[in-house]
Amino acid sequence: MNERGDGSRSDGRVGVAVPAAGSGTRMGGVRKAFLEIAGRPMLTHALRPFLGDPRVVCVVVALAADDAESPPEWLMELDERIRIVVGGDTRSQSVRRALQAMPEDVDVIAVHDAARPLVSTETVTECFDVAMSGLGAVAGCPTVDTMKRVNSEYRIVETPDRSSLWRAQTPQVFPASVLRAAYADDSLEGTDDAALVEKTGQAVRVVDAGPWNIKVTHPQDIVVAAAVLMHRLETA
Repeated sequence: MNERGDGSRSDGRVGVAVPAAGSGTRMGGVRKAFLEIAGRPMLTHALRPFLGDPRVVCVVVALAADDAESPPEWLMELDERIRIVVGGDTRSQSVRRALQAMPEDVDVIAVHDAARPLVSTETVTECFDVAMSGLGAVAGCPTVDTMKRVNSEYRIVETPDRSSLWRAQTPQVFPASVLRAAYADDSLEGTDDAALVEKTGQAVRVVDAGPWNIKVTHPQDIVVAAAVLMHRLETA
């Protein structure tokens, strides 16, 4: 196994799929990926840790049809490895279209939400290394809240043991053949990639990314993300 000076593996080719075709209904219809946070579009923050890894040979961003037809200049000028495809109506459909545009010779494929601008380089590196070893890797963090299972009337029916519960995040990284096989059935949908991969019997492990790798979903999340990014810039 080859290693770089930072201890991470240097062999292998990585492709990155970024579903970014969402309508942003919970943000008032604004394209979340294009929102500016700490002086840069959110998508730029989300992509930088991946573009900084020399193992990444291709980044396929799935955009809404109008955006894909005329992508913003800042995105196309960000890095020559970026490709654009038209996304689908669901996250799974967008990932499938990104996979179809991915080079066939990549060893590992990562999927990352465009709305996760706080992902760290360390998390990306560790997820890549785990997938290079043959396992799937899902960024996440242990839940610190007591979890409740409720019925359709919102009545509590169970309190699961939180010691074994994690919040799944992205990136989610897998050997390329495993992820392609998981997405081979066009009828299958999942809220994340691991949900489909798990059905194939592939082993998947979690990588602790900490609690700040949040997904920007509501307007108040922008305030949190901006504060974290500004803190990182000030302490860098």
